[in-house]
Amino acid sequence: MKELLHSKIYGAENGGTPLIVLHGLFGMADNWGSFGRSFGERRQIHLLDLRNHGRSFHSDGMSIEDMVEDLADYITSIGVKKILLLGHSLGGKVAMQFAIDHPEQVEKLIIADIAPKAYPPHHEDIFNALCAVDINSMDNRKDVQTKLETYLDDPGVVQFLLKNVYIKEDRKLGWRFNLDVLQQKYSDFITISVKAGIYSGPTLFLAGEKSRYILPEDKVKIKEQFPNVSFETIPNAGHWVQAENPQAFDKFVADFLAQ
Repeated sequence: MKELLHSKIYGAENGGTPLIVLHGLFGMADNWGSFGRSFGERRQIHLLDLRNHGRSFHSDGMSIEDMVEDLADYITSIGVKKILLLGHSLGGKVAMQFAIDHPEQVEKLIIADIAPKAYPPHHEDIFNALCAVDINSMDNRKDVQTKLETYLDDPGVVQFLLKNVYIKEDRKLGWRFNLDVLQQKYSDFITISVKAGIYSGPTLFLAGEKSRYILPEDKVKIKEQFPNVSFETIPNAGHWVQAENPQAFDKFVADFLAQ
């Protein structure tokens, strides 16, 4: 029997089409808790942990195709025919590929600060910092933070990574994500583009005003694969659009879902 992705569900009692949310690299469902609580008042929200992240299973496979299949298995497990799908960064790539591969299952698609293109490697500093932390020998989160801060000068990134620190059954610290596989398989999910195909359903692309993940020239390719697309920019936000300006992010999402 296949392992299913771990999820946090808000508004389980609500009817209508459920909204599934996919986080980005090094993230997890917990990062979207405020969003889930807010939107869960009106609809059913499923916050998923991608494989090798959060509380989901660890695996040697980490391709976009693997994650698309994981999502398909999860949708089958909850017994619905259609979903609303929101993905940020890596989760956005998975969401785009799923919508292209299974358009009949996606009622609406929301992509947060990622394009369907291949990206050059750009997480080396984070991997170097994480690999420098001997997590098993650390006594507390503060020690982990101090070590990370010697390699990373962005306090926001350090705090984001620290959310993955947890206490294992042997009382030692560990990472929620599978660091070894994420590093080894990085090229399988970052430095490749979304495969050819078209999703013609309603689509919203949200870009951070201060982010460079979606460039003006990317919109041509986006419109080719997602012809029924609209674009919005989240003011005063970088790549973590939902965390840096949640009010604007939530309003754009709510307005799009209400259309």
